[in-house]
Amino acid sequence: MSFNNAVVWLDHVKAHVIHFDKDASESESLKTHSTHPHPHVKHGDSHANEDDNTRFYNDIAEALKDSQQILVVGPAGEKNAFAKHLTANVPAVADKIKAVETVDHPSDAQLLAFARQHFVSAGGLQ
Repeated sequence: MSFNNAVVWLDHVKAHVIHFDKDASESESLKTHSTHPHPHVKHGDSHANEDDNTRFYNDIAEALKDSQQILVVGPAGEKNAFAKHLTANVPAVADKIKAVETVDHPSDAQLLAFARQHFVSAGGLQ
């Protein structure tokens, strides 16, 4: 099934991507390739952490590439770093981001309800 809308919740170790329309949804989870518990904390080789983040962000971008409108959410700064990475490296996906919002740790059902409401408020689901 093809969905035009997507929401991605991410932190420094995982991402939840939900593709949806007004009636249905499907989700997938992605994990960072980092072997460090906190990729942004300097553990000696910061380039390895940057490479891990780049691969993680590119995996998420690949999951979002067919979406027409995207909502990026998360509890801290990772969502902003991801949006910045897309703007610099995957502009075709970055152009589809409609908003970047702070959201703590919702369940998938709460995340989906939040995203649907966001897109309805912003002009409707596609």
